[in-house]
Amino acid sequence: MGAEQSAEQTAGTSVGPYPAVSADQAVAALADERVDHRFKALPPDAEGLTVGALTAQRRNLFTGGFTTPVLTLSAESVEANLTLLETYARRHGLAFAPHGKTSMSPQLFARQLEHGAWGITAAVPHQARVYRAYGIRRIFLANEVVDAVALRWLAGELDADPDFTFVCYADSVRGVELMDEALRAAGASRPVDVVVELGAGPDARTGARTEADCAAVADAVAAVSTLRLVGVAGYEGEVPDASPERVREWLRRLVALATEFDAAGRFAGLPAAGEILISAGGSAWFDAVADVFAETGTLSRPVCKLLRSGAYVSHDDGHYRHLTPFNRIPEEGALRPAFLLWAQVVSRPTPEQAFVNAGKRDAAYDLDLPQARVVRSARDGSVRPATGITVTGLSDQHGWVRTEPDTGLEVGDWIGMGLSHPCTSFDKWQLIPLADADGTVTDYIRTFF
Repeated sequence: MGAEQSAEQTAGTSVGPYPAVSADQAVAALADERVDHRFKALPPDAEGLTVGALTAQRRNLFTGGFTTPVLTLSAESVEANLTLLETYARRHGLAFAPHGKTSMSPQLFARQLEHGAWGITAAVPHQARVYRAYGIRRIFLANEVVDAVALRWLAGELDADPDFTFVCYADSVRGVELMDEALRAAGASRPVDVVVELGAGPDARTGARTEADCAAVADAVAAVSTLRLVGVAGYEGEVPDASPERVREWLRRLVALATEFDAAGRFAGLPAAGEILISAGGSAWFDAVADVFAETGTLSRPVCKLLRSGAYVSHDDGHYRHLTPFNRIPEEGALRPAFLLWAQVVSRPTPEQAFVNAGKRDAAYDLDLPQARVVRSARDGSVRPATGITVTGLSDQHGWVRTEPDTGLEVGDWIGMGLSHPCTSFDKWQLIPLADADGTVTDYIRTFF
């Protein structure tokens, strides 16, 4: 489970009910999908073209027939972000399984694997099914799976593909009982690898609350043949009143738990070449994860220190811009916001008020409102900073915009808005233009939510 494993080893043939094609072939086949009314903002005159044919035309976002609103990703920013986290993980001796729930995009998964990812993290079984359909060979599911139907599917995937690696949480004795019952009923021949989840505090989300509770879960795993304990994990983002000191304190508990389990022989069921897995890491505290995981002492086996941050691929102009650890460690680099939602001014009822044709159906709004960044003139195509322009609210299909005097904003102008929270930005768009800085669209990113 080491960080050095290549993308070619991580991605391979799809199994089970899916076509037996390579991951590369499965992703490439997305280009054969037809453009039609399902995909917001794409040029009406592209109806019936394949995505690949439309990509080959390299249309310009502003003059190529796209309708507004249209969400775009910056090709340059995505590439810079992928490279930065690859470099960061390697520098700190971390394996990396970015959380795929952020984008649910096989094309971006493939790019992440090319940039050194160990595998892809999921939150729910449906996401794992999407990953398998596109050849993902390593999946870390950061949740306890107790759905009998999902476990039957999982057993089939593991039995059919000896190279498929799957790891999920276990945080309760009852959960272990349910997993064992479902896997035995499915006739599973391979055990499911689990990590015991240590909760981040009494009011945190999931996870066993104490070390004694974790030991009880580990004992339950050891008592069944359908599961195999391979490590410990958790999510430091749930630490109450999080601060660098509090987060590091919890991470040291997690590392100590792995050490105690190892000393007690709880990882004896690992195969001869197996590693002990220790995993944490959202998008706000991965610097603390890197620091504390570096303190891991010598265990009886090699240790796979697995980071799971996912929002980095697009970053944002709000929540994660403020929370990113790179604010604390600027010498390590900086992530770039990659999203820009373009909308048109459709009403200018007063000098202080304007309305654009993008709303809650198009833009993330659960953490922060969109941020007006640039204006493109409908008269001459010139671009200027969105100085004095503020998005103050969203209706279903309208954005409320307040303007200061002398902004020169007119009906028909395009406003490019940065978004906050990638996870609730990607999920509103099924096909997202990937554009160069000059507006040339070089690809279309397919999502599956």
